Amino acid sequence: MSKSNVKCAMVNELSGHFEIGEIDIDNPHGREILIEVKASGLCHSDLHFAENDFGVPLPAVLGHELAGVVIAVGPDARDFAVGDHVVGSLIQCCGHCRPCVGGRSYQCAHPEETLRGEDATPRLSAKGEPVSQGFGIGAFAQYALVHENQLARVPKELPFAQASLLGCGTITGAGAAINTAQVRPGDTVVVIGIGGVGLNVISGAKIAGAGRIVAVDRQPAKEALARKFGATDFVDASSVEDAVEAVRELLAGGGDHVFEVVGIKPTSEQAIRMARKGGTAYMIGVHAPDATIEVNVTVDLLSEQVIVRGVYMGSSNIKNDIPMFADLYLRGQLNLDDLISQEIDISAINDAYAELKGGAIARSVITSF
Repeated sequence: MSKSNVKCAMVNELSGHFEIGEIDIDNPHGREILIEVKASGLCHSDLHFAENDFGVPLPAVLGHELAGVVIAVGPDARDFAVGDHVVGSLIQCCGHCRPCVGGRSYQCAHPEETLRGEDATPRLSAKGEPVSQGFGIGAFAQYALVHENQLARVPKELPFAQASLLGCGTITGAGAAINTAQVRPGDTVVVIGIGGVGLNVISGAKIAGAGRIVAVDRQPAKEALARKFGATDFVDASSVEDAVEAVRELLAGGGDHVFEVVGIKPTSEQAIRMARKGGTAYMIGVHAPDATIEVNVTVDLLSEQVIVRGVYMGSSNIKNDIPMFADLYLRGQLNLDDLISQEIDISAINDAYAELKGGAIARSVITSF
């Protein structure tokens, strides 16, 4: 079942601007699944890819926080059937390499196996020319054609807008606290950057039983929202002389786990100094491709023994974690409702990203095409 004249938001140049257009989508091959997109979250990562050269050929359809309904399956598909409700994720895994069979699909050695070969017809095209599919998903469109290893089935009672956030924002944030950091009851947690992912880190830390959760942001209006998700303390970085000292004073020397969710040099370096002796700073925020940070080896690593760790997608196994978080939401233990600032039509994507870039909102979700 191919699809023609599919409405989408496309990136034609690295300007951070999305243009509304149309693409054609091929029939499902192999283990590919054709999905009618019901909701697509606006993640900051897509904006980074629309502004910076990460090696994705243009034109491209980005978008990876996908929730929708299966409408066709490839001849070799075995995990899904028409009518299933699914969530997509940018974690691409082959399923058989050493990391995959060891439960670390987020470190897959052969993610290219979820894509078509260069000699195959493209999944997406416009006027007969290939269109790149961001992250193997391409969810800023009415339909998406995705390898089944990038999908997880979710309960049909789960609302699509909330479901879309599970595939990136939730597994990245809550997963970082639960899977990567393995926060234990009573641990102290610091979260720098209270956007959609940061709020999910707070949720994950709360679920794991953290004793203190300190939210840090330059917008004081974020305090009420952070506390709603489980933060016990808030540091307004715009009003204190030194946010690092403010955190270290609150937690008597620093946090056990410090999560940086902004993706810039100053806050990344602050995260290292906010960690207690022997604590860990987790780098979650997406930096520019050429970004670097400074670490004082003698003080930070040898004397303070701080661990600096990069986190990719919350160290998640999507087939297990997405259904788990869906169940937590349905049982009232995971807050997804307050992550959604607004539901929009795809034509409003640029305005919504402008608001997100300014830090004024948590998450916009496209629910109308």
